[in-house]
Amino acid sequence: MARKYFGTDGIRGKTNVHPMTAAMAMKVGMAAGKHFLRGDHKHRVVIGKDTRLSGYMLESALVAGFTSVGMDVVLVGPMPTPAVAMLTQSMRADLGVMISASHNPFADNGLKLFGPDGYKLSDADEEAIEALLDGDLPLAAAAEIGRAKRIDDAKGRYIHFAKSTFPTDLRLDGLKVVVDCANGAAYQVAPSALWELGAEVIAIGVEPNGKNINDQVGSTAPLTLCETVVASGAHIGIALDGDADRLIVADEHGEVVDGDQLMATIAGGWARQGRLQGGGLVATVMSNLGLERHLSAQGLGLIRTNVGDRHVLEKMRSSGYNVGGEQSGHIILTDYATTGDGLVAALQVLAELVRAGAPASEVLHRFDPLPQLLKNVRFAGGKPLDDARVKDAIAAAEAELDGTGRLLIRKSGTEPLIRVMAEGEDMAQVETVVNRICDAVRVAAA
Repeated sequence: MARKYFGTDGIRGKTNVHPMTAAMAMKVGMAAGKHFLRGDHKHRVVIGKDTRLSGYMLESALVAGFTSVGMDVVLVGPMPTPAVAMLTQSMRADLGVMISASHNPFADNGLKLFGPDGYKLSDADEEAIEALLDGDLPLAAAAEIGRAKRIDDAKGRYIHFAKSTFPTDLRLDGLKVVVDCANGAAYQVAPSALWELGAEVIAIGVEPNGKNINDQVGSTAPLTLCETVVASGAHIGIALDGDADRLIVADEHGEVVDGDQLMATIAGGWARQGRLQGGGLVATVMSNLGLERHLSAQGLGLIRTNVGDRHVLEKMRSSGYNVGGEQSGHIILTDYATTGDGLVAALQVLAELVRAGAPASEVLHRFDPLPQLLKNVRFAGGKPLDDARVKDAIAAAEAELDGTGRLLIRKSGTEPLIRVMAEGEDMAQVETVVNRICDAVRVAAA
């Protein structure tokens, strides 16, 4: 069934442009609240947000929507997305909402919804809410209108939870850690958790003003992190994104360590400890072939899914894996969390660093990635991937890379783009293959 409002990760858009308006947020609160009014107990929703200016507006609109249909609201303020998922579950709430557009600029915002189990909503739940959005929703009787309450100790609850995932026999004493919070949701909790575990913390991206979230800081812009690590002589740098569900690391030389290397590090450590489930990990089709070869050499497997942490989690849950994620830094550790958690993943990486007693450059660079190139080709309409010339170019590329590389061609789910990605042992060959397919797509789309 085609979605009108929900995308791959909730509802997202430019603020004050449909569907990301106050009126729509109120309607979502009404529809989601109505859908989750089940049973005779007093119903409750947890609402968190990142640091975007528009968070105030959308938070107030959601409160109006939820309370108008009879659901109580618990407000936790600026908090990481995984914290909202955790609090939804621990507070026995019926629903959780995170107001965030993740790594997007401040002018965007979004609504991510979690069920009572702390997991993102199922397709069936999202479809049911969408069906309610376009209809007339009955309001609660005057005596049944919900109440709103702000929880002041929510940050402390999440910090305690995050610290509980770090091995009790280890400490971070002696480690100098730079943490970049992207001027986002983790600007208070991440530095505090690391300091309480004994690290010397240098915090950047911790001065949100409503408009500077993800602006030249955070996991999608790690240059400031890398420069700060080198300038301060830190042992490691940690970068989160605006809602803190992504993690990118910099080693002591200021070299970026992506999600593939971090997943390899965590999975390898957990395998040695006998706690890795599934015999490997789950990643997406975008993860480097070098990761797959590295795991295979250790007797571990790699299961690939479509792009999106939601697909990764679904496969993890259905097949019994406890480590998974994306090259971009979404890392899901189901022993601890129901969604990607940048801080929790960082603590597992730091645990491996402490155990090894070696520099981050040695511990975290687990394999040499194969040369990889991704190009996007914009098209105005039609189906260029169905064109015979494009099919011939793809077939030729697959034959050329057979046994030495990998090819991935896909249409973007959010823009009129064809994404062409290839990787192989020879960068010149990879560039030639990608350019040939891109040229064929351009001709077909003309």
